[in-house]
Amino acid sequence: MHHEELAPLQRPRYGSIVDDERLSAEEMDERRRQNIAYEYLCHLEEAKRWMEVCLEEELPPTTELEEGLRNGVYLAKLAKFFAPNVVSDKKIYDVQQERYKRSGLHFRHTDNTVQWLRAMESIGLPKIFYPETTDVYDRKNIPRMIYCIHALSLYLFKLGLAPQIQDLLGKVDFTEEEISNMRKELEKYGIQMPSFSKIGGILASELSVDEAALHAAVIAINEAVEKGIAEQTIATLKNPNAMLLNVDEELAQDYQNELFEAKRRKESNARLKNGTISEEERDVYEELLTQAEIQGNINKINMHIALVRVNEAIDWQDEVALMAGLNRPALSLLEVMPQNSSWYLLQLCDSKDQKTQIAGVPNMLDKSEIQKEVSVANADAEAHKLKLTAVDNINTAIRNCDPSKTLVALMKPEAQLPVVHSFAAAVYQTELFNLQQQNAVNYLAHDELSIAVRMLSAVVLLNQALENKDILTIKNHLRNPCIGFSNVEEENLQRYADTLLSIKSEASSQGQDYLSWNDIQNCIDMVNMQIQEENERIIAIGHINEAIDQGNPERTLETLLLPTAKLQDVTPVNARHYQDVLHHTKAQKCKESQDESALLWLDEIQKGISDANNNIKEVAVLAVGTSMINKSLEKGDSQPILMILQSKFGLRVIPECAEAYFRNLSEAKNLKTREDSNESPWIKLVMKNMYDYYYNVETEEGTCTAPEGVAPKTSWLTGEEIQSIVGQVTADYNREQLWLANENLIVQLQARARGFLVRKNYQERKAYLQNQEPSAIKIQAFWKGFKQRKSYVARLKVLQGNVAAVVKIQSWVKMWLAKRAYRKRLQYFKDHNDEIVKIQAFLRANKAREDYRTLIGAENPPLTVLRKFAYLLDQSDLDFQEELEVTRLREEVVTKIRSNQQLEKDLNLMDIKIGLLVKNRITLQDVVLHSKKLNKKSKSQLEEMVMVDKQGIKGLSKERRKKLEAYQHLFYLLQTNPTYLAKLIFQMPQNKSTKFMDTVIFTLYNYASNQREEYLLLKLFKTALEEEINSKVDQIQDIVTGNPTVIKMVVSFNRGARGQNTLRQLLAPVVKEIMEDKSLIINTSPVDVYKSWVNQLEMQTGEASKLPYDVTTEQALTHTEVVNKLESSIQSLRAVTDKVLASIFSSLNMMPYGMRYIAKVLKSSLHEKFPDATEDELLKIVGNLLYYRYMNPAIVAPDGFDIIDMTAGGQIHPDQRRNLGCVAKVLQHAASNKLFEGESAHLSSMNTYLSQTYQKFRNFFQAACDVPEPEEKFNIDEYSDMVTLSKPVIYISIEEIINTHSLLLEHRDAIATEPNDLLNELLEGLGPVPDIESFLGEGAVDPNDPNRESTLNQLAKTEISLSLTSKYELREGEDQDLKSLMIKTKRLIVDVIRTQPGDTLLEILETSATAQQESEHLKLVEKRAILDSKTPEKMKHSQSIFEDGQLPIEQKKRKIQRNLRTLEQAGLVSSATKYQEIINEIAKDIRNQRRYRHHRKAELVKLQQTLNALNSKTAFYEEQINYYNTYIKTCLDNLTRKNSRRSIKLDGKEEVKGSKKLKQASLKYTAARLHEKGVILEIEDLQANQFKNVMFDITPGEEVGDFEIKAKFLGVEMEKVQLHFQDLLQMQYEGVAVMKMFDKAKVNVNLLIFLLNKKFYGK
Repeated sequence: MHHEELAPLQRPRYGSIVDDERLSAEEMDERRRQNIAYEYLCHLEEAKRWMEVCLEEELPPTTELEEGLRNGVYLAKLAKFFAPNVVSDKKIYDVQQERYKRSGLHFRHTDNTVQWLRAMESIGLPKIFYPETTDVYDRKNIPRMIYCIHALSLYLFKLGLAPQIQDLLGKVDFTEEEISNMRKELEKYGIQMPSFSKIGGILASELSVDEAALHAAVIAINEAVEKGIAEQTIATLKNPNAMLLNVDEELAQDYQNELFEAKRRKESNARLKNGTISEEERDVYEELLTQAEIQGNINKINMHIALVRVNEAIDWQDEVALMAGLNRPALSLLEVMPQNSSWYLLQLCDSKDQKTQIAGVPNMLDKSEIQKEVSVANADAEAHKLKLTAVDNINTAIRNCDPSKTLVALMKPEAQLPVVHSFAAAVYQTELFNLQQQNAVNYLAHDELSIAVRMLSAVVLLNQALENKDILTIKNHLRNPCIGFSNVEEENLQRYADTLLSIKSEASSQGQDYLSWNDIQNCIDMVNMQIQEENERIIAIGHINEAIDQGNPERTLETLLLPTAKLQDVTPVNARHYQDVLHHTKAQKCKESQDESALLWLDEIQKGISDANNNIKEVAVLAVGTSMINKSLEKGDSQPILMILQSKFGLRVIPECAEAYFRNLSEAKNLKTREDSNESPWIKLVMKNMYDYYYNVETEEGTCTAPEGVAPKTSWLTGEEIQSIVGQVTADYNREQLWLANENLIVQLQARARGFLVRKNYQERKAYLQNQEPSAIKIQAFWKGFKQRKSYVARLKVLQGNVAAVVKIQSWVKMWLAKRAYRKRLQYFKDHNDEIVKIQAFLRANKAREDYRTLIGAENPPLTVLRKFAYLLDQSDLDFQEELEVTRLREEVVTKIRSNQQLEKDLNLMDIKIGLLVKNRITLQDVVLHSKKLNKKSKSQLEEMVMVDKQGIKGLSKERRKKLEAYQHLFYLLQTNPTYLAKLIFQMPQNKSTKFMDTVIFTLYNYASNQREEYLLLKLFKTALEEEINSKVDQIQDIVTGNPTVIKMVVSFNRGARGQNTLRQLLAPVVKEIMEDKSLIINTSPVDVYKSWVNQLEMQTGEASKLPYDVTTEQALTHTEVVNKLESSIQSLRAVTDKVLASIFSSLNMMPYGMRYIAKVLKSSLHEKFPDATEDELLKIVGNLLYYRYMNPAIVAPDGFDIIDMTAGGQIHPDQRRNLGCVAKVLQHAASNKLFEGESAHLSSMNTYLSQTYQKFRNFFQAACDVPEPEEKFNIDEYSDMVTLSKPVIYISIEEIINTHSLLLEHRDAIATEPNDLLNELLEGLGPVPDIESFLGEGAVDPNDPNRESTLNQLAKTEISLSLTSKYELREGEDQDLKSLMIKTKRLIVDVIRTQPGDTLLEILETSATAQQESEHLKLVEKRAILDSKTPEKMKHSQSIFEDGQLPIEQKKRKIQRNLRTLEQAGLVSSATKYQEIINEIAKDIRNQRRYRHHRKAELVKLQQTLNALNSKTAFYEEQINYYNTYIKTCLDNLTRKNSRRSIKLDGKEEVKGSKKLKQASLKYTAARLHEKGVILEIEDLQANQFKNVMFDITPGEEVGDFEIKAKFLGVEMEKVQLHFQDLLQMQYEGVAVMKMFDKAKVNVNLLIFLLNKKFYGK
């Protein structure tokens, strides 16, 4: 590598050729070449640094710069820098160099170099400096390009557009190896190195000026600068001969200083160079400033001053000064408009403020920043102008009350309004109209509109979310600040959403479509109010709980009466009891919940208040009753006792016990009575056994608070005592009555009770004894234990006395036992060695299977499992071989398909020609020529393809290459975007579109020879079918009764080469079985059966039958024999039909996926357009496609669809064809659920069978439609074309290319409606439709060739190969970069984890690899390099991937870490999951690799089968050709014998006997005569009486069958026409009765043929 040295005058590594030491001539020459290489490296470094400054990006290292510039990307970016109006980013191909890094140089990279050359031409750089495109792309003369860059830098410096390039000669150092390598490269060029030091002089001489005067003026300037006097310097600068521009006298001193410093730098650099350059090579301008350098420094000063003025104007906010500064020529700013001055000032002030804030210190704006802000300001000003216009249009539309126009006006981008939703046009119109009416001036400004539209859009979306009941979306819209709702609380969003849903539902039921902004705001306010009340109530409840804890009844009452609590039935006099009850309730709740901080909730408080009120009411009644009872007892009045007990105490009393009640109560009261006259009137009662209540018997007042200083009465009975006494009396009475009624039962009960007690005592004693058994056992155990312990202690003493001997004995015994166990185990293993191996293998296999299940089934497979299967990602030799074999077979299949199609067409034409030959012997020559064409077609096609490759569109020419690439881009777009072809199909007439589909479309998709093309073709079928159904199908039965184009195309394709094998496998066995069964005769026609029976009778008797021969169906069925034979045929028909059905139903998986998928699309598309159609109707349509159109013709005519093998000239017997026709008829009726009726009523016995079969067909059709989508089936996505090993290739004829091009241009407006459509862009690039010769190349056809037209028509069928590529594949560069980075990172991770184990990726990346792991990794890299060397070139990975694979393991880790950070920033992986996402991606790649290999093997088998079938078909065609050749030879022999007048040779030339050429005389007829013969029917614009003045002259031509017909009027030749007899025969064959001649005369074709035969051929 190189570096700048510290010493400014240090010489380069290789000095001059004049050195202190003596050098030989060879050494001096070597030194000179080394110096040249060093100087060139310095110039490379100069160019690199200058371009880096201009482009503000880093370029490749100096030693790699030449290679890095070859793709032209940096050159094009440089062109954009100095000529942005000529080159833009869109015009730069591969601007991010992704294509270049992936697969190297592409021919389109030359476009970048061309853009650079055009940009230099636009600024006026002399063309003497320009390199050729091949100098750059093909690396023929890279120094020329570097020389041009130096000249460009000087020229741009002179114009003030770029900084001056540095002179680094002697200031940078390169290694000896780098210089030697560069010397070798320069020797390869074999060119003379350009003189970089003379660029200034050459540039001056190329600008058409007086060189002597200019030279003198420049010398004078240099001398004045040297003197250092500014006045003299400015005088020389003003000299007109110096041709300097924009010299300002006020800046004289600045010019002097700058030029003086520039001259000093140049002199310093010159002193470094002089040691390496001889005297003869030195230039005077090596030390003097050139005119361009002087002008550049002047521009530099002018620009600096101009920038200072502009920045000062910005600081002063001076608009006038700013415009003066911007218009200064030194800045050469573009598009500075006076009317936008205020915008400039505002924009530049903002930009400068931002720059100052970022830097932290005041900063000046440079030219590029000013130009950028000027452009931004211009755009803002223009946008503002358009915005005002748009606002006017919106207001007008609102006033006109047209919602659609208002919507269109609001959606215009010029209005700069928020997003508008088209489905709510009426909402915008209504609300904006109301807002406009409220405005004072009846006009809404942009700010008002913006706010209103933003709020309305948000309200509309919110209403939509409410309709969908999407809670999450409702919350998000409520959070949206654009909607402008006030008082929206985040924690209340759920309540808002629930309330809005209920309001929306209510409004919808009342006919209101949407909720307005005010409705929603009112709802929010209502919810907030409810929540506020709830919060206040919660606060009140907190206060209540606090008061309860304080124990203050007054405080508790005060909180209970708080309005926010909203408690009911709170009575102040009960405050004490409220306190007691609530306090007890709260204590109980704390105890139950075991939470001392538990609070009473609102319902619990309300319940406590209600309970307290009820307690007070109950105890008040009880107190009154107690008082009345005691008073009655004191009075001795027993009368009211019963009534009081019932009414006040609520007791059930017995009237018979009234005296007992009174007596017992009196006795109890007498026991409590005291002689105390001071006893208080208060009595005390207890509520709920815990709360006290005091009652004054005198005032009848009650309270829960104990009266102060008063003791309650103790002489009165309390309520509890009264209730107890009354209850006891009542119970005693009831018990007495019960005993009296059940005295016997009581006696029995007592007896039983005594028995029970006796038994109980017995059981207790028995249980006691049983329970003591363990105690006895325990006592015995204790005694036995004592004896055992005593014996143990004695034995232990003996052992302790002989410890050494015991230990030794134990060790020997243990050793012997261990050895015996080991030998036994070892012998066991030896005896079962095979079983152990199997077990180990099973365990390993089981573990491997478990790991693989984890890999393919786990959502996040662990890294340890992934590491075991990473080797599956490697490509083996077998993979490459299979890939190459697949590619070869695809090409061979496509070629063979096209060849067979052409052979089939030619054979069909041969059939026609032989048929015409039967009518007209003279056309035998045409048949012979066509036969030769069949035999020579393959050879001529090969020669034509070679010719096209060398001379035609694929020749080595830039224009042809560009045209070829344009067609490749066009067909790639047509192939991958089915919309265009789908529209084009329906723009053409049906006969023309059918031919177009049979040729171009199937060719474009290579007859679906691989999964990609089959996928794309199915997409086309799907798009076209949906288009046809939507546009052309009015009734569902139109699919059945009509002949839909797409259906016909799908069936034709799937019955062709690709689907032929499937149809053959499906039907061939059962069809062969039917045909080979000679005893099978199925005839369901009663008339035919009848005639056959009559013939049989006549043959048996030998007499004519008396039965009539011609009968009707009804008459035939009157005969029993006919009915029996018919019934026998029906039975045979059922049996045979069952076999065919079994074959069809069992072969569902064999049916082509394309047919099943199109059936699915057909069913879904019809259901979408006809939603009322039943399932049966849809399945009938599917059955019409799958059976009637696809299978039925192959059953009826198996010979026509290659279901069976036929020899040339062979035919199917009529009985066999009738049998197959009957089977097909039954299946057709069953598939469509059509019963036998009407003319087929005699087969009505099969109707039940048809119905049953239809149900089977129905299930079959349903199952056939159950297929996955093509993306899932073929595992294809939008990146598939980017990662395939090879580009898609099609083989298409020139004629098909021209036809496709012309059709696209003809229907361009219909298929590409948008002006900026990609198709329009490609068609504009292609231009008009080229002719055939432009494809073939000049000289392909001799212009003097008389058969030139026919030759061109023949050559038009020449096939060429197109490698399809996308012109726009790189537009999404950032996403593609990330995908490429992800792929590279995955490859690196696989390399690392295969060598270094670990549990997680982070652990592996953070752990250094051991020496052994590095060694293993190195072996892996070497193995991969060997494999890569064997890989075919077109299947190799890109260079960057290869280089990444060669990195050491630690560098790979660092690169992985960098890549992971980048991917994490893009959101593709996450360090929080330890990068599990990329591990999952690698696991997915492993699974996909296995699937791809299976798919490839299956495709190989399928391609080979297809190729075998095609070869068989080719052999059949060749057999037919031989058959025809034999027939033609026989005809020739017969013709030679019969016709002596002419003989026809196989080469097409004529011979006459005696080798003398005969010339037949011409015929002359008047039009009147031909009119009499009926040949001429009429002549336009000519009366019949004038026909005698018209003469027709018919003359035979040189070739047999050619005639020249001349028309003369009154002897003056008017017109002539060439007539081919074969064309007449073709028209006769096609049924054309009348043709036009001369565009005026109508001629009878048949009579004209008769006339020519009679007069010229003697027929």
